[in-house]
Amino acid sequence: MLKGIHHIAIICSNYPRSKWFYTEVLGLEILREVFREERQSYKLDLALDGAYIIELFSFPDPPRRVSRPEACGLRHLAFSVDDLEKTIAVLGEQGVRTEKVRIDEWTGKRFVFLSDPDGLPIEFYEE
Repeated sequence: MLKGIHHIAIICSNYPRSKWFYTEVLGLEILREVFREERQSYKLDLALDGAYIIELFSFPDPPRRVSRPEACGLRHLAFSVDDLEKTIAVLGEQGVRTEKVRIDEWTGKRFVFLSDPDGLPIEFYEE
């Protein structure tokens, strides 16, 4: 029945800051950007290697996330990377701080967490 994930929707508190983070820092491509006047809301469709993956929304005064990362609901986004050290270095050049590198106890693979501008946990997992 299911064929795959179509997209992930994220609501941000500061649209320009989050747009910069997801496009300039993470390097996602803009597919479409729309301002919905009736909602006073932006909708930004983002892709990775041409594949639509994230829908970034802005709304006036969205409620804050309850806690990090164990609140009920989306726990984190995870992206695969080829070279974790290089990824951490590039993020550092953009002023993005990461947590300490961890090792997946089941696979032995390395991964690291960081936060988007609204504190949403993002994981980079080395393939």
